[in-house]
Amino acid sequence: MSQHGICNLSVIPLMSEPSHRSEVVSQILFGEHFSCLEERGDWTQIQTEPDHYKGWVLTSQYEKILITEFQELCKSNVLTAFDLIQVVEINGQFTTIVFGSNLPSLTSGRGKIAGTEYTFDGEARNTSEKNGSKMIVENALMYLNAPYQWGGRSPFGIDCSGLTQMVYKMSGINLKRDSSLQAEQGKDIHLLDETHAGDLAFFDNEEGNINHVGILLSPDRIIHASGKVRIDNIDQYGIYREGNKKYSHKLRMIKRML
Repeated sequence: MSQHGICNLSVIPLMSEPSHRSEVVSQILFGEHFSCLEERGDWTQIQTEPDHYKGWVLTSQYEKILITEFQELCKSNVLTAFDLIQVVEINGQFTTIVFGSNLPSLTSGRGKIAGTEYTFDGEARNTSEKNGSKMIVENALMYLNAPYQWGGRSPFGIDCSGLTQMVYKMSGINLKRDSSLQAEQGKDIHLLDETHAGDLAFFDNEEGNINHVGILLSPDRIIHASGKVRIDNIDQYGIYREGNKKYSHKLRMIKRML
């Protein structure tokens, strides 16, 4: 089997097991590449790049690529789609892509994916250079009111760590996939008064396990995915919702990734 692949569809689900009935643990967007670890029936176990997250995808939902193309994708400055929704044209057919999709080898509106030419007429940006907190906030607000979806990474459904990962991806910074893994990255910030816009706030459950993350807009405001991507108040105790006058998440730590 080929040892590497790339997603040439809009969004494909990454499953915990090789079964349609298993849990969706993440999503792979158009142009994102990965290593192929094992084939089992109609399924392939993959490891995503650059976060090394493992799961299963349908073998029919990606294209195999040579190791030379995989290596080039790993080291090249791939452009990223910055329209909330847009299309690429491949072999005379349109494929919808979403905010944050990769656009391999795109130059002057034309590129190649798995050896096949495509065209793109939307906004694309180079995310190889790290951007500051202003860009973090602008990218986060693009997802405002997107519905919460466990394992989601798109404006049509996204979870808390998918939101932070995608927002930082488009600002040139690679985060791990899950909130508990993201909490191991970055620099500790000890007080909310010391935070900058774009810092990440992490929250834990009764067992002390990290189970939620959001992006600080200011020392007392946070954008996060809970029911939908929303903006709430935050203080030293956690996220406070004005609507029901209750705390929804208990603050554990704050990290700076910039």
